[in-house]
Order: sequence, then structure tokens, then C-alpha cells
Amino acid sequence: MNLNNLVCIDLDVSVLEGFRKFINAWLYLGDGFTLLVDPGPLSTIPHLSNELRRLGVKHLDYILLTHIHIDHAGGAGALLKDFPGATVICHQEGIRHMVAPEKLWEGSRKVLGAVAEAYGEIVPIPVERIRFEESVGQTGVRTFLTPGHAQHHCSYLLDDFLFAGEVAGVRCELAEGIYMRPATPPRFILEVALDSLDRVIALAPRRMAFAHYGLVDNALDHLRIARNQLLLWVRGVAETAGMEASRREEAFAIWLRSRDEYFRNISRLPEDIQVREHNFFGNTVRGMVEYVDNLSVEKMRELVEG
Repeated sequence: MNLNNLVCIDLDVSVLEGFRKFINAWLYLGDGFTLLVDPGPLSTIPHLSNELRRLGVKHLDYILLTHIHIDHAGGAGALLKDFPGATVICHQEGIRHMVAPEKLWEGSRKVLGAVAEAYGEIVPIPVERIRFEESVGQTGVRTFLTPGHAQHHCSYLLDDFLFAGEVAGVRCELAEGIYMRPATPPRFILEVALDSLDRVIALAPRRMAFAHYGLVDNALDHLRIARNQLLLWVRGVAETAGMEASRREEAFAIWLRSRDEYFRNISRLPEDIQVREHNFFGNTVRGMVEYVDNLSVEKMRELVEG
């Protein structure tokens, strides 16, 4: 894979505080093909289309969706109007939702509220334009099912480069050090997420593109950090299981800051991005709380004892 042909296109949502350097699309200009990973929400499609034209892109062969959440896939149908020759690749379970997205849109509005409205409605994709492929045409891209962040999550490998989506959670850029956190909204199942991480680790990617956010040269280091974070965070949620719901999230955040050297770096982020991350932290914790609180007493004891 030629990294000189890979472009990160920022899809900032300026009406939302801190939503910069958070959503991005990845453009790859291959040998005889052009593909785009995660076109983003509807509200950012005009900017994305303008950037593609500025870069001289007149045709897209494939639009790859890591998953169908609104911030990754909501604008795919609109982008097809500008690039009618493209084929959308998606997890089998996500196809029906992208073809008829009414329930997905309503669910997004219910969970995200004003954020969903800022993203914009989900545009349907014609059924003949979307499919699942384990090997994407003649591109050399291989598709791997990596549920955890979402049951319909995929990651894509081209040579030793992994388009990871949110299989390893969220990363924010720092001048020094690493900020990362899991991305585990309900319905989260620890064993499923760990299995997905173990399988992408076994692929031994050299470099990796996060959906949120950026490119890293040491992919395996970040994947292992993500795996360890999942185990640590679930243990912390289990340790706070007896607390009142109103106090539990704050107590867990304090617990984390003394134990997770990567999440602790949230205090080094710009203030507006800290606001965004604190908001998403609550969503991540809710997924883990739902998982932990449905465990048996014996299993919860095992988590606490490590």
C-alpha cells in the first residue's frame, strides 16, 4: 500500500462543541481503483464532495462502511448522487438498515438527540448499490467482521494497513503521549469485543487508521492498548457496581484516572474536545454498566479479582 495515495479528509461538525478532528473519511487512490472509507453524516457530504473534487477525484469505485452508525454512514446515500458509479460495501446485517433507514434514523434521534439532528437524516441507499464482499473487487482489500462497538462492524485490511473503524475505540491526537478510550455503547458484550481485537491483532497490521481519529504507525501497540483498556474498564465498572447510579459514573472516572495512563490524558486535550469526550464517556460507561450488571455474582467477582 502506498501511503502517499492515502488522504484523511476531516469532516468537522462546527455546530457541535468539540466535533473537530473527530470524524474523518479516508480516501485511497489505488492502482486502477479509488475507494473511500466512512463518508460520514449527511451534513458533511457537501464538504466531502468538494474535497474529493479538489483532489481530482472524478470516480469512486467503492465506499466502505466500517459500520452503519450515523456519523460514519449517514451520508453514504447522498454521496452516491455525486459519485453514481460507486458500490457500497457493508456488513450483511447493516444492508437492510441502509436500504430502508427509517428505524435507524429514529433510533439515532432517540439516543443522540440534538447531535443526530446536527448530523442530518440518513439517506437511503438503493439496494442494487450496496453489498457485502469478503474480498472487495480487484482492490486487494479484505473485509473482516469485527463486532464489539456495534454488531454490524467491519474492519478492512489492505496489505498491512488496517482501516479499523472503532474496533480499538477512540484516539485523540496529542503532541506527546496517547489518549484513548473504549467505544462501547449498549449493547456491549466484552467477550465479543475481545474476540474481534484478538483476530485483528492476529492479522499483524503495521499501520492503522482510526475512524476517530487519525493514522498510527504502530498498529499492534494501539490494538493491545485497546484490549487492555476493555479489561481494565470492565473491572472498574464491576468494582463500582454497588454504588448509586447518580454517583457511579463520577466514581468510575476517578477510579480510571488513577489506573489508566491513556485515558488520564483527557486533561491534556483542548477544552472543547474534553467536553465532547466527557459526553461520549457516559455512553461508553452505559454500555459497560449494562453488560456488568447482567453478570452472575460469580462472574462479577472474577472481574473484580482480576
